[in-house]
Amino acid sequence: ENVISDGEYVAVFDPIDGSKNIDSSLPVGTVFGIYRSPAKSGSSKLHIESFLQRGTNLVASGYCLYSATTVLVLTLGSGVHGFTLDPDKQTFLQTHPNMRIPDVGNLYSFNEAYYRDYGEPVQRFLSNMKESGTMGGKKVSARYVGALVADVHNVLINGGIYGYPATRDDPNGKLRLLYESAPMAMVMEQAGGAGSTGRGRILDVLPPQPSQDGVTGHDDESGRDREIEKGIHVRVPTFLGSVENVFELDQFHKYYGDDDE
Repeated sequence: ENVISDGEYVAVFDPIDGSKNIDSSLPVGTVFGIYRSPAKSGSSKLHIESFLQRGTNLVASGYCLYSATTVLVLTLGSGVHGFTLDPDKQTFLQTHPNMRIPDVGNLYSFNEAYYRDYGEPVQRFLSNMKESGTMGGKKVSARYVGALVADVHNVLINGGIYGYPATRDDPNGKLRLLYESAPMAMVMEQAGGAGSTGRGRILDVLPPQPSQDGVTGHDDESGRDREIEKGIHVRVPTFLGSVENVFELDQFHKYYGDDDE
């Protein structure tokens, strides 16, 4: 049943990012993005396809980090600002105005337990980084919490790179484009950083669009709904962080990647 009716915007959420951390009392978070509703000819109604947009159409995005403090990081497309919850007043206070990520950083946040499952470009990037010993004039340091929000927030504050690459079992990674990768990429870009799939800008990726009835043999509404659902939950390899770190990662994909991937 389509419960969407009217409005100028559509919102996407990952309500509990890092849910496996809850039992261990480790940080978790919420990711959100807001798209302007695309106009549909002859109708002012919203449709489920309204969600299937490029990240370049985001008008706002951000995340909440639930940790030692509760932090809201938000962009409306003109910079990034951070707010911390005052538990006594139950009010968010601006504590991080005009957040900017360093151009290069020494942190890297990858789950290296999957190192052997990563493609050659990512393996070479990680090996080269550790062998060089320094990035941005500082000793290379690994930090991985296992929650997208927590790890990306750390990279945003200190500089470096976060990665959830493709693996043998998950050739597109595990992060969802619409409600994880694209909103976080918008935050990073607005803070002076970058978001990449390794082969291009995350915000330029268009989710799979539903076929016209009959093109793929789906004459019924349920077949079309399955195609739309696939587009909503599509995954992409995700790299977020300082521009120089992400550019270097992209170069490893350029020189060592398989063009048929």
